Amino acid sequence: MAPDTNSPPPVDLTRFAWLSIGAALLTMALKAWAWWITGSVGLLSDAAESLVNLVAAVFSLFMLAFAARPADEGHPFGHGKAEYFASGFEGLLILLAAASIGWMAFNRLLHPQPLASLDIGLGLSGVATLVNLVVARILLRAGKRYDSIALEADGHHLMTDVWTTVAIVAGLAAYWLTGRPEIDPVIAILAALHICAAGLTLMSRSLSGLLDRRLPVDELARIEAVFRHYQTQGLDFHDLRTRQAGSHRLITVHVLVPGDYTVKRAHDVVEQIESEIRALFRATTIITHLEPLDDAASFEHERVDIKPLPRPPRPPVQTRQSRTALTGLTLLVGGGAASMLTGGIWADIALGSGVFGLILLLANRKPNRPPDT
Repeated sequence: MAPDTNSPPPVDLTRFAWLSIGAALLTMALKAWAWWITGSVGLLSDAAESLVNLVAAVFSLFMLAFAARPADEGHPFGHGKAEYFASGFEGLLILLAAASIGWMAFNRLLHPQPLASLDIGLGLSGVATLVNLVVARILLRAGKRYDSIALEADGHHLMTDVWTTVAIVAGLAAYWLTGRPEIDPVIAILAALHICAAGLTLMSRSLSGLLDRRLPVDELARIEAVFRHYQTQGLDFHDLRTRQAGSHRLITVHVLVPGDYTVKRAHDVVEQIESEIRALFRATTIITHLEPLDDAASFEHERVDIKPLPRPPRPPVQTRQSRTALTGLTLLVGGGAASMLTGGIWADIALGSGVFGLILLLANRKPNRPPDT
């Protein structure tokens, strides 16, 4: 059957990217001000992460605009994969920010400095954290609603910023109470590790999307539930393949119908199946292939996978005799060397180990076999 073309057009999500850009500008200004008046390397690292947020939001703006383009002749399945470039780029920036934060914090740990005006700095950081929290919740909700990995990545990035700021503020509060300047860089290093983990997660998800990973298990279960309903009516299915490009899903499947079905009846049944699957997700392209159920050739699945390489020959299993001989050789060499390097009772013990190893070697020596005639 021809690809389904009834899916809704891509949604323009650039308004959420503009919201992220505005939040990044505001929080970066607040955190830079807090760092300027306190001198805290933790707050400086927090401001640097806001700069990363800004760069990532601008890149996401362009990628979301590109992903919103409708399908064309050169891209019949749309441009949704552009979102994976946005989330992957954001993950890379997060890793770079984590490395920068860790380097600055380690330098401050080696050369601690007293901090000042912590009350004002903590207040400014609190306001910035509240802004990030609100915007992050909006982006995460929009990402789930529109199946946008770029918006989800931006939302998770802002949430890491929120937790990082919370950790840094807690560290500054501890310094305020204890007067120990090393607390500030230690907290910054822990924040850098947390940011690094978030970056690796984003890059992993982006790579999976670019490599056409199948749909999540829960979504596959919903599709197969539709199939099971029609299997009770005498139909069967195989060769289900799925992938996702941004918010758009592509599903291909072979539908096996009884051989006495007319073309019209089989077409109507498949159209109904496609409609039920399409109702499960927001944007879906379904490609179905009809086959007769009573033809054995229908069950020969069409595979596009590369044939697996032949297995390398398995190494021979080490016999008990060879293991014993190896143990004897080890005791002989080790015991002989130890007897020359030690003295007294330890030398006697080492020499005894060597003699025992020699006995094992002699006991496991293979007898000479006569040549075959």
